[in-house]
Amino acid sequence: MKKIITLLFFLASLLLAACGENKEQQADPGDLSWEEIANKASGTTVNIHMWGGDDGINQYMDEYAAPKLKEEHNITLERVPMDTTNILQKLQSEKQAGKKDGTIDIVWINGENFKNAKNNDLLYGPFRDQLPHFTEYYDQDSLAFQYDFGTKTEGYEAPWGKVQFVFQYNSDKVKEPPQTFEELKQWVQANPGKFTYPNPDDFSGNAFMRQLLYATVESPKDIVEEEFSEAYAAEQAEEMWTYLQDIKPHLWRSGEQYPATLTELDRLYGQGDVWMTMGYNEARAEHLIDEKVFPSSTRSFVMEPGSLGNTHFLAIPFNSANKLGAMAAINFLLSPDAQYNKLKPDYWGDNTAISIDKLPAEQKEKFTSLDRGKSVPSTETLEESFLPEADSEYVEWIKENWKDEIFQNQ
Repeated sequence: MKKIITLLFFLASLLLAACGENKEQQADPGDLSWEEIANKASGTTVNIHMWGGDDGINQYMDEYAAPKLKEEHNITLERVPMDTTNILQKLQSEKQAGKKDGTIDIVWINGENFKNAKNNDLLYGPFRDQLPHFTEYYDQDSLAFQYDFGTKTEGYEAPWGKVQFVFQYNSDKVKEPPQTFEELKQWVQANPGKFTYPNPDDFSGNAFMRQLLYATVESPKDIVEEEFSEAYAAEQAEEMWTYLQDIKPHLWRSGEQYPATLTELDRLYGQGDVWMTMGYNEARAEHLIDEKVFPSSTRSFVMEPGSLGNTHFLAIPFNSANKLGAMAAINFLLSPDAQYNKLKPDYWGDNTAISIDKLPAEQKEKFTSLDRGKSVPSTETLEESFLPEADSEYVEWIKENWKDEIFQNQ
């Protein structure tokens, strides 16, 4: 009998110890120093739920990020492929059920998904400003980090990377690409039929018009910071509609037909029917050149007032069971080494959100000398030209109004 009591006492002690460790792990990170967070995160497992549809992204996470995080910080990173909308549905269900210890520690997120998650209290935070790598290597005053498609981030997500809207052109046909939208208009008029843009139901066509909107207003900063309203949008867009009407007769097929998708525009460009295309990824032309869809003479450019940019972020769910580990893992993913390896084209090729000027000389040289391909603008050009997205409601507003203002206004 004594043996049984002793065994039960021993098991109860183990259970209490485990509960104590879990309680320690659940300590509010806001009450701890970074050294305490890093120490308590060591030896834990962090589950990151993220879209898994790209082999290069998956290889970066599985072959570089996870092994390096384990080696340097003794944290096991488990990648769980899942679409972001499904992640948010799961978190919403757990919140409604009162589940305090969730199975998701990090979410890859931005845009409308972040807005919904933040408005429904599905995220833990603010945590971003506690991350040493963010405070040391990132521009903390950047609009790109303060707003996510017009929603204030308020420290509830940390910038992981970004893509930018650029134009591609055939340098054998176009010797000097335009530097402004006014110069683009002159070029289109001088080269009838050699330029067009996708219908704004397509994401890239819509981005082209949002890029134009930025160029025709007094200050893009106002568009980013101003809360969306139809009245404000209509007032700001008057010059944009005039511009599109002015170039319409000189477009491919005289503006009577528009490519339905970016893929269709790329095909026209690859065939030589038009001499420019565009896209929301500054490095996208490289693989299209390799696949001989685009001519090898393809190059990219950005115009004033800048390049529309889309920052993507990492966030922590409200009920993460390992918030300390999540913060330590995110801090690692924001580090110069992790960002550099993410930038390399042999893995992901995703542009960095880091501020190159804040890096030590040796690391700065690594970033600026990395060859992303002849068609990709320099890292400095992209960083200097970056313009954050405005409220996501502009996307639908442009779709609805373009048909009346441009397409049906023959």
